[in-house]
Amino acid sequence: MNLIRCTVVDRRGAVSFVAHCDVLSALVAACAADPPSLEELLELSEPYYRNLREYVEAGLAVFDERNVRGRYAAIHEVLGSTPSHEQPVFRVVDSVTREASLRPVKAGAIIFNLKAKRIVQLMNSYREIRRSGRGRIFDGSGYTETVFSYRLPREWALVP
Repeated sequence: MNLIRCTVVDRRGAVSFVAHCDVLSALVAACAADPPSLEELLELSEPYYRNLREYVEAGLAVFDERNVRGRYAAIHEVLGSTPSHEQPVFRVVDSVTREASLRPVKAGAIIFNLKAKRIVQLMNSYREIRRSGRGRIFDGSGYTETVFSYRLPREWALVP
């Protein structure tokens, strides 16, 4: 399966999750609307890739339930004992989670920095992200025949 790590940085911090690579087009299309937060990015991507928001929000609820500020043994244990492509959604809260958020899974790792309006392709062996592109809508159970397109505004940087 084509999986990629996505880390989203906003003014409150960073969240990292693993998803199917086809989510990239939906996230880039959402970035084209200049979302200021993870929540808005997920809301904007929902019409293109249904259930991503639910997956990330449910994962964050579990993370928040099991990890208390300053006491992150639970996430450290999971990150140390689980293959990277099976790791849960987590908040970047310290050096251990920061390192994990930068570790590529099968097809790579991408950082969506909403604060800096920058998409960083740390490693991407799936499909290069471009300033404009297209994707097929995922309705939560499969891909539809409907195609969407996007164009990133000039102020967004693509690295590399």
